[in-house]
Amino acid sequence: MKALVLNALGHGFDVEDVDIAAARGREALVNVQASGLCHTDLLFATHDIAPTPSVLGHEVAGIVAAVGPDVTHARVGDHVVGSLAQSCGACARCLSGRPFQCQHPESTLRRPDEPPRLSRNGRGVFQGFGLGGFAERALIHENQLAVVPKEMPFAQAALLGCGVVTGAGSVLNTANVRAGDSVVIFGAGGVGLNAVSGARIAGASRIIAIDIQQQRLDAARRFGATDVIDSTKSKPVEAVRDLLRSWWLMKDWPCLAWAAASIWSACRNPTSTSV
Repeated sequence: MKALVLNALGHGFDVEDVDIAAARGREALVNVQASGLCHTDLLFATHDIAPTPSVLGHEVAGIVAAVGPDVTHARVGDHVVGSLAQSCGACARCLSGRPFQCQHPESTLRRPDEPPRLSRNGRGVFQGFGLGGFAERALIHENQLAVVPKEMPFAQAALLGCGVVTGAGSVLNTANVRAGDSVVIFGAGGVGLNAVSGARIAGASRIIAIDIQQQRLDAARRFGATDVIDSTKSKPVEAVRDLLRSWWLMKDWPCLAWAAASIWSACRNPTSTSV
């Protein structure tokens, strides 16, 4: 099959032929229909984080083409999305509803004494996050797959694997936003917009999105923000205070990958929670 292979850091991806093994155990072979390019993929491609050669891509959606003999959650023909959270499903943290803190994520991968899922010229190729979505097909443990309605477009479905679970999940599962809370979200990109959605689902009464691009602020409005602030035209801390003079700020999120720490330091509030 064709795949985008990262052969060396900082040299981009090469389109190459890669061999993919047959499904075994609890693996499903997925015909990839859409794969998102996340900033994390670019980070892995330029920093010494994962082995090379490798096939990255963790926002993946496709159709199940074959399943191993022990698969119970997916069938051939199902439309599925991948999840970067690797969970065994049996440890204490998985059983307590925290699969993202799984104690044995390696259980979703093949053992060292088994043939690799991906190979090139007889040598193994690293599969990013156990997914490897930058390819025509992907061999994935069923615990990293979720079946989605067939009417859902693949491009949008692929985003569920990272951007949606990161943004909405931080609101709903980490900070536990409740009805009536007021929320401020710094950065209205892919993660930030899904944080807005999560806050809306949670029933937050005031959802304030801050960004430097009007296009993103308009999108935040469509996703459910009650207020938006263009931080190129006003000081965001003062603007938030003006909006919330009669409200308590319950939660705030820095959703800017690189500036999160400095933003949180500048906007710290003793009654707020940051994730």
